[in-house]
Amino acid sequence: MDRTKKNWFGKMLDIVEKTGNKLPDPVTLFIIFAFIVIIVSYIGSAAGWKAIHPSTGEEVTVVSLLSAEGLQRMMTNMVKNFADFPPLGVVLVTMIGVGVAEGVGLISALLKKVVYSTSPKLITISIVFSGILANIAGDAGFIVLPPIAAMVFASVGRHPIAGMVAAYASVAGGFSANLIVNMLDALLAGFTESSAQIIDKDFVANPAMNWYFLMASCIIIIPVAVWVTERIVEPRLPAYTGPQMKMDKLSALETRGLKWAGVTTLLFLALVAWTIVPENGALRGENGSIIISPFMNSLVPLIMGLFLLPAVVYGFITKELRNDKDVAQAMATSMGTMGMYIVLAFFSAQFITYFNWSNLGVILAIKGAGVLEGLGLEGLPLILGFIVITAFLNLFIGSASAKWAILGPVFVPMFMILGFDPAMTQLAYRIGDSITNPITPMFAYFAILLALAKKYDKNLGLGSLISVMLPYTIFFAISWALFFVLWYYLGLPLGPGSGIFLK
Repeated sequence: MDRTKKNWFGKMLDIVEKTGNKLPDPVTLFIIFAFIVIIVSYIGSAAGWKAIHPSTGEEVTVVSLLSAEGLQRMMTNMVKNFADFPPLGVVLVTMIGVGVAEGVGLISALLKKVVYSTSPKLITISIVFSGILANIAGDAGFIVLPPIAAMVFASVGRHPIAGMVAAYASVAGGFSANLIVNMLDALLAGFTESSAQIIDKDFVANPAMNWYFLMASCIIIIPVAVWVTERIVEPRLPAYTGPQMKMDKLSALETRGLKWAGVTTLLFLALVAWTIVPENGALRGENGSIIISPFMNSLVPLIMGLFLLPAVVYGFITKELRNDKDVAQAMATSMGTMGMYIVLAFFSAQFITYFNWSNLGVILAIKGAGVLEGLGLEGLPLILGFIVITAFLNLFIGSASAKWAILGPVFVPMFMILGFDPAMTQLAYRIGDSITNPITPMFAYFAILLALAKKYDKNLGLGSLISVMLPYTIFFAISWALFFVLWYYLGLPLGPGSGIFLK
């Protein structure tokens, strides 16, 4: 591959990068959007914008926020808007467990264990599988797995950059394929719930609303990623002539820590099973239901415990933790990493709340649904179009939560009016948000990947890196779209209690 001459796609991505860098920070975007809502609500109220709610038959009018009453409402409810913001508590509670697991080294050790204990013939699939599982812990996989994958590939004479990009593409492109409900599920479900309540004030989302589809997606994404790596990416790279890498094995202490962390995990899962397997289990719902039950409403604290308890055990065994003060400090450190998210959540909460108060979301959804119906855009073509829109926007705004906080209040109500379950809209968003993750320079960890790759090829440029990442995006998009279409026509449930259409 010519490192000195960029192809047309590399040049195009350079333009995308420059354009994306000119966009304001997501926090600034929400401030701008909040002011836009205030101004537009005044214009809409003065112009008499209104619509008939299809469910209640009532007339819905725009409420102006640019008034004395509107100002009082915004000022007196600012703290409440933030405190009641659904994603806030969900993410912070989850991060208590995930952050401690990352801080004490449990996640890093587990990833190394999975990769290092695999036969050389299965190295690619083990890295891809580890990458997909790594997004259980949020961003940890982006930091830990690519350099490990590079060392593993180099240790068996394969190009380290191939291993690195395979790991990155699996974590980024497979961000919405997983076997376990994780923090992202909880985060997006919170945004989905607040968006759906624009139409149905009683709607409650649960983090497992897309779980069945996400688990099944692993069957598609894993072999596609392996095939792209071995058939397209590696042949494009020149022969690796650098030094063979010596891998650091897990120490005896780390191995012992993993063993007892595993035992703790099994005991925790057994305890959870005890609350839901028996017919009179403490977390079962009415008539013994699991789908609609306290268990489904307890997924966030359960996810926290699933990470926190094994992490504490691992930390004490490996001497990363020595007393209760260290445990508390590890939790505090975990919360410290959430500073930017908390700021983002504050301004996002104001924007979404103002959007709800103004009734602009309801009217836009009703009018938008009418336009789409008039154009004949219904059913599957409508959903596929939304996936394309999301994938395109992801090239400019890397944050999944930031985009969904903007798109959710518009598209979730709009698609609800057309009969789609909010879980379906969220799923379409997640597919679109995932497939272009590997190639967007706006993604926070793309720059880190480029820096790591330069360790093995100092002449590697953005276009060259994009050219080996692009095949993952193309084939993820094709295979996931086909799988999505098949799932749609089979009418399969998306998760516990969640289907394609509203009941």
